[in-house]
Amino acid sequence: SIFIPFDLLLSGAVCVLNVAVSVNNDHNSKNRETADVVSGNGSKPFPWDKMRLPKHVIPVHYDLLLHPNLTTLTFTGFARIEITVNQQTSSVILHSKHLQITRATIQRRMGNSHTEKEVMVLEYPPFEQIALLAAFPLHVGQNYTVSIEYSANLSESFHGFYKSTYRTQEGEVRVLASTQFEPTAARMAFPCFDEPSFKARFSIKIRREPKHLALSNMPIVKFVNVADWLVEDHFDVSVKMSTYLVAFIVSDFKSVSKMTTSGIKISVYTVPDKINQADYALDAAVKLLDFYENYFSIPYPLPKQDLAAIPDFQSGAMENWGLTTYRESALLYDPEKSSASNKLWITMIIAHELAHQWFGNLVTMEWWNDLWLNEGFAKFMEYVSVSITHPDLKVEDYFLGKCFDAMEVDALNSSHPVSTPVEDPAQIQEMFDDVSYEKGACILNMLRDYLNADVFKAGLVQYLRKYSYQNTKNEDLWNSLAHASISWGGGDGFCTRNQQTSSSAHWTRREILDVTTMMNTWTLQKGFPLVTVTVKGKNVHLQQEHYMKGSDSSPSTGYLWHVPLTYITSKSDTVQRFLLTTKTDVLILPEEVEWIKFNVGMNGYYIVHYENDGWDALISLLKENHTAISSNDRASLINNVFQLVSIGKLSVSKALDLSLYLKHESQIMPVFQGMNELIPMYKLMEKRDMDDVENQLKGYIVNLFKDLIDKQSWNDEGSVSERMLRNSLLLFACARKYQPCVDKAEEYFMKWKESNGTLRLPNDVKTAVYAVGAQTIEGWDFLFSKYRLPWFHTEINQIEFALSISRNKDKLQWIMDQSLLGDVVKTQNLPDIIVYVAKNPSGYHLAWNFLKEHWNKLVQKFELGSPSIAHMVIGVTNQYSTREQLAEVKEFFNSLEEKSSQLRCVQQAVETIEENIRWMDINFEKIKIWLQNNM
Repeated sequence: SIFIPFDLLLSGAVCVLNVAVSVNNDHNSKNRETADVVSGNGSKPFPWDKMRLPKHVIPVHYDLLLHPNLTTLTFTGFARIEITVNQQTSSVILHSKHLQITRATIQRRMGNSHTEKEVMVLEYPPFEQIALLAAFPLHVGQNYTVSIEYSANLSESFHGFYKSTYRTQEGEVRVLASTQFEPTAARMAFPCFDEPSFKARFSIKIRREPKHLALSNMPIVKFVNVADWLVEDHFDVSVKMSTYLVAFIVSDFKSVSKMTTSGIKISVYTVPDKINQADYALDAAVKLLDFYENYFSIPYPLPKQDLAAIPDFQSGAMENWGLTTYRESALLYDPEKSSASNKLWITMIIAHELAHQWFGNLVTMEWWNDLWLNEGFAKFMEYVSVSITHPDLKVEDYFLGKCFDAMEVDALNSSHPVSTPVEDPAQIQEMFDDVSYEKGACILNMLRDYLNADVFKAGLVQYLRKYSYQNTKNEDLWNSLAHASISWGGGDGFCTRNQQTSSSAHWTRREILDVTTMMNTWTLQKGFPLVTVTVKGKNVHLQQEHYMKGSDSSPSTGYLWHVPLTYITSKSDTVQRFLLTTKTDVLILPEEVEWIKFNVGMNGYYIVHYENDGWDALISLLKENHTAISSNDRASLINNVFQLVSIGKLSVSKALDLSLYLKHESQIMPVFQGMNELIPMYKLMEKRDMDDVENQLKGYIVNLFKDLIDKQSWNDEGSVSERMLRNSLLLFACARKYQPCVDKAEEYFMKWKESNGTLRLPNDVKTAVYAVGAQTIEGWDFLFSKYRLPWFHTEINQIEFALSISRNKDKLQWIMDQSLLGDVVKTQNLPDIIVYVAKNPSGYHLAWNFLKEHWNKLVQKFELGSPSIAHMVIGVTNQYSTREQLAEVKEFFNSLEEKSSQLRCVQQAVETIEENIRWMDINFEKIKIWLQNNM
């Protein structure tokens, strides 16, 4: 085989391979003829000049044989692709990346005769495409078979067909090979039409050593002993699906299995030493698959669903059809050692990936511009499913937090519409963000609240049935939902989640039917509306505008949403509804009220400003009787009041006035939201010389939550939300050096250390205990010695956090360096570790320098545009608030090649720093004065 040196190819150069053809189509032939490479600008121009593939040729079926060698870390492959021709052509354009092609043919099937012809292969690396040039025209309606033989190295990154390793309890390092193809990496494992709309069936064969096990999307139907040391597994033919959903793993994993009610075999696979942590995921997956089959009224179409925990994995999980893959921490649960938040996270992730088996796999977006149709739905369905299958987790409590996360990025000018044109792989990667996932889920939740749950569900079922095994666009979904609302008789008697009846303000039939017009306002324009409410007697004047942060955030013209408003008042807790479709409108109340609260339960993706004394009335309500409105309504008021400070609609002193009520708050979401608004204020000050005010502000926040902190027991008792609240409060108190907390944590750490780590610490207080213990060098070293042991695996994230908040700069630098090396600390955890260090007042310079020095390595490992890169760029810089820091960030990113400097996350980082500068300029003195008056 001939190696094509990709790094030597000039950008835009075309590589020409003259591939000799053997009439013998046996791909195991020993007399294999090799390709001659004509280097550089060959005589033939590449026959296609677009990033997207032509539709001239459509794949119908792939026969794939792959043979990975886990010793040499290479693999050989043979792809036989049956194609149909839609438009006469003499070339077949498909994707290939880092594959060394050694042989290629095109075979025409005419009756019983098969003619196989020599082809020339051209390669165009900038578009990751190859062209097979036939010596004869390919005719419309004819069937042909393309055969390509190739070899490659197992990828060293986290995408394509890549190498992963783990260490056994005895210390032996073992190698496995796994895949991650979404969005554009199937082309790194086999030549293919690597776009979502080119759906086909797949027959996969994998060669492996007898000691290994191979997995793929479908069950094994037979295996063949090719030699004493080599087995070939044949997997059943798949259903029709997109290339990014293909998966295979060669490993020595062990598994546990159960059957669902309808007879689907569910198995959880993991490294042998961790198989005792697989039971929770197995039970959750069985419950969730049963739920989805029932909810969607469409049977799961495969005979099995495997869930595999991969030791090296970049994202949280991946929905490959029939073989979902996960980070170990996203799948494995130890009842003895895992925290309440671990249980919640694992359940939600499994729910997300299994929802994809319908949304994404059965029905797939036509192109990546509508990625939200996959991800927004799966994120939304996490909450719908888990609230039924695991009611004890109370997931509905956390949904509005997702909307706040989305609004944070959606408030910037650098945001994008939910549905956005994308072309190249980096742009596609950038779509995997809070707008596609969280905003997508929030607008679907708003739509369900608007249509009602039954109509919404009927529309989804109609959509999934109509488009099974096909690809869709935005409007296909809206049409299905509109049809469902007609057949359900329009909008009579719609109600909120808690079944309170809506009295006078039913939606009209016309309003319900125009789902497309309404939802286009939420998916085709970026951002979200700010609704300003002015009460004059019984008249409520409404006005909407585009909420946008930034110095030039004069209201954007041309932005208008169809906003399904909901409200309650001091006189009635029955949810009323009003559809705002114009810039201004007026609604009339039956009687005058003391207060009015819009966006009930935060079911709508908008924020609200109350003019005149509207905010004062709500602040008084919170102060006097905060439980008169729900905890979600309280959390949304906390969020909204601070967002209004950012755009100059309210003074920071008004927002701080509202925060005073938190002294009496005990529910998780309002407490978390209070912390999320207040802590970043002193985090900005930590990176500037503002010790006095910073310490006063820290003291104020500790004092605000002191009573609640003092009430926390140091054990694992209570509901999931009580346990998560305990974990966060104790960590916060210890980090802020609240002495009773520090003393208790130190006492626990000393006892744990004296037991050489054998003492069982309560799971929900571990993070606080480790964080305090790691503040001394001796404590840090002891904690790290435990980090390396396999039985501390479930605590890896907590230990990494504690190690990253040390004040010792040498330790911080060392842990980042080790993460990049990937031997002791897994490189998959590097993005989190860098961000932890960046949030540390002793580490933020180190994290920024690390990001700059290792930028090229990080991009190579995590891919340009990926969520991991975005997490690092934004996480390292989002607490900067000086003009010097802004200049330094701009200078570095401007020095990079255009593809890096133009990343959306870079624009977000710059905008965030500019906003922080503006915010501090306006609010710092006001905070100082307010604290003096209220401490």
